[in-house]
Amino acid sequence: MFREILVPTDGSDYSKTALEYGIYIAGRLDARLTGLHVVDIKVLQGPVLNDICSAASLSPGPEFFSVVEKALEARADSILREFRERCEKQGLTSDVKRVTGIIDEEIVREGQGADLILLAQRGEHYPLSRSVLLGSTAEAVVRKAGKPVLVTPATFVEIESMAVAFDGSPPAERALKIAAELSDKTHWPLTILIVTDQAKLSADLSAKAESTLEDYLIDRDTIVLGGKEEKEILHFIDEGAVELMLMGTHGHSRFKELLLGSTTSHVVRKSRIPVLLTR
Repeated sequence: MFREILVPTDGSDYSKTALEYGIYIAGRLDARLTGLHVVDIKVLQGPVLNDICSAASLSPGPEFFSVVEKALEARADSILREFRERCEKQGLTSDVKRVTGIIDEEIVREGQGADLILLAQRGEHYPLSRSVLLGSTAEAVVRKAGKPVLVTPATFVEIESMAVAFDGSPPAERALKIAAELSDKTHWPLTILIVTDQAKLSADLSAKAESTLEDYLIDRDTIVLGGKEEKEILHFIDEGAVELMLMGTHGHSRFKELLLGSTTSHVVRKSRIPVLLTR
């Protein structure tokens, strides 16, 4: 199960909510949190800083770049200090780490030693990347990390129950097994959500899910809904029946060639509860 949880943080309100979820989940699973802040090398070396200098009629010499780098590092240290203090107040053991590099690459690299990466749905640079369904950093991390990624929304709500969107695909099966282990550890009731208009497929998927869960003595139920997958999943979420959704990053869809699949991206982007993704 999840014993080591990596929580990238940029000081934004969304990342503070991500930490709330990290603290809550770590407390339930007796896990250790690591706060990671990546000083974006693109800001130090790319056109962003040059544009700022041009707008302010400044000459970006070596001394100027040094001052900016030190300011970014000082801000990072402040963010990580707050991270550690919030964990300590909850009686949790935590580590913090500051690195410089390309944000998604550093998160993936540092995440190799974690069991779960916990990411905010949006970060401090969200207005610059609205055209991306999930946001460039989260999209890249989910695609490259090779392990579960929990994407958290704007506001925190205690998790008391959860659901898994199940379509029988290998990622969905992995999500189902993680859900079962979580339910076994936390006693959160589990709803298996199947979206299909085909009666035979519904019966086959229900049987497959039960076969996967036959060794788990957990509180579970299966719901079958008809309609468009992403619409029905979001409607189910909006009804407030659960506080955590688990999904595979790809399903049986003609859109499978997309990085996360259209259904997954749409649900994560619109969900008001955390979504745990597996590949």
